[in-house]
Amino acid sequence: MSNLPLDARAVAAQVTSRVLVERVTLDAALEGALAEAPRTLVSAARSLSFGAVRGFYRHEVILRRLLTQPGKSLEPLVRAILSVALFELEDARTPDYAVVDAAVSTAKAAGRPAGLINALLRRYLRERDAVDAAIAHSPAARYAAPEWLAQRLREDWPERWNDILAACDAQAPMWLRVNARHGTAADYVATLEQAGIAARAEPRVPQAVLLTTPRDVGEVPGFADGVVSVQDLGAQCVAFPLQLAPGQRVLDACAAPGGKTALMAEREPGLARLVAVDVDGRRLKRVRDNLERGGLEAELVHGDAASPEGWWDGVPFDRILLDAPCSALGVIRRHPDIRLRRSPQELAKMPALQTRLLDAAFGMLARGGRLVYATCTLTRRENGELIRAFLKRTAAADAVPVEEWGGWPALGASDPPGRQILPGEASADGFYYAALTKR
Repeated sequence: MSNLPLDARAVAAQVTSRVLVERVTLDAALEGALAEAPRTLVSAARSLSFGAVRGFYRHEVILRRLLTQPGKSLEPLVRAILSVALFELEDARTPDYAVVDAAVSTAKAAGRPAGLINALLRRYLRERDAVDAAIAHSPAARYAAPEWLAQRLREDWPERWNDILAACDAQAPMWLRVNARHGTAADYVATLEQAGIAARAEPRVPQAVLLTTPRDVGEVPGFADGVVSVQDLGAQCVAFPLQLAPGQRVLDACAAPGGKTALMAEREPGLARLVAVDVDGRRLKRVRDNLERGGLEAELVHGDAASPEGWWDGVPFDRILLDAPCSALGVIRRHPDIRLRRSPQELAKMPALQTRLLDAAFGMLARGGRLVYATCTLTRRENGELIRAFLKRTAAADAVPVEEWGGWPALGASDPPGRQILPGEASADGFYYAALTKR
């Protein structure tokens, strides 16, 4: 694919193809493709790549209806070029003929069958109304979800699954967290207004600010100086169940990339100790970078939270955040490649890892301390069911009622003993929180 011309559509096709074939993340594929690209190309290539990946499963249904041999599989780059074009046709900001011509040109430059691409796209334009009407009857197709994902959400959230699918298919908003050491959310909204940037504070979640229109962090006042960080509203809600206070020893058990570590350091500068552990040394560097940008401090430990004997000094922690590895279904709108890279088999493996981490973390908790279990996913097997099973077999553990989470902003659906923020609620991503204490 090195011979593709360096224009936005070609880059987006290359990026989408890498996600399909290599199962790399969309962010990683974009980083590699845009490393030496001119700035004028970056924004358009990112938009086309996200649109092509986000709509992939909707486009798959469309193409199955258009192919004369429905069972025929398309070569990955051809498939990627088609998704880029179909996204542009959905977006409707470029004339239809220009989209088709551009897709054909991209295919020719890449040595791919331009005639097939031209025929499929022109047939779609002729039959668009009928194809779109057929898709409208299937929530999975309409909201570009694989069938297994739609079925899983329908099982876990029978009354909400349609809304969840719709929220996952939307463009993610841009939330900021204002560093409390630099001022309030209201102060920062005023700063943004002076810069001509529309935004609003979320009064239920201190320090949270929502930009009306997402933009590059380089355009966000004070970002480079640690005045603000990019962090979704749902992630910022971790401060409520943690209930930080001066003098506490605190552990962030799966810390990378460090957003929640930084939040804890900002919210309670009087902590006796803040330890951030992660098993991935490269991602731990991102924790360090986030802390340094905000002028914050924490002890960084390269270690496995599931095997604390390799790094823990044996002194219990008063607060532990276990932001567990998960299927990440709650952040699909932010990382649409999750739909292409996840599978039911991978989801089935998650609870075993999460249980090992939870058992190990609870063993490091002081009596009377509090452990907050968090995920950015939506499945009950990774959330409420897992926590209820832990409580059933752990005599020393009790759930902390939501009423004792200290100002929890009435967000989320009940998944006892915790709360599940669903994607789109208050413009937040999907997050689960449960709080436990040790007798």
